[in-house]
Amino acid sequence: MEKIFNQYKWPILIGTAGFILAILFLTVGFLQTMLILILTIAGSVLGFYLQAHGILK
Repeated sequence: MEKIFNQYKWPILIGTAGFILAILFLTVGFLQTMLILILTIAGSVLGFYLQAHGILK
């Protein structure tokens, strides 16, 4: 099972992200979903930046 997951890791992860995105679009609405996505991406970028500069360890 681990071999199959490793072989198809990215399609599984991207498919799962698409599924979650579709649920957000249907339940929350388009503008709220875009705001959630933008803030999530901004938080991730900030976290990677702070970790790369040694502020977060």
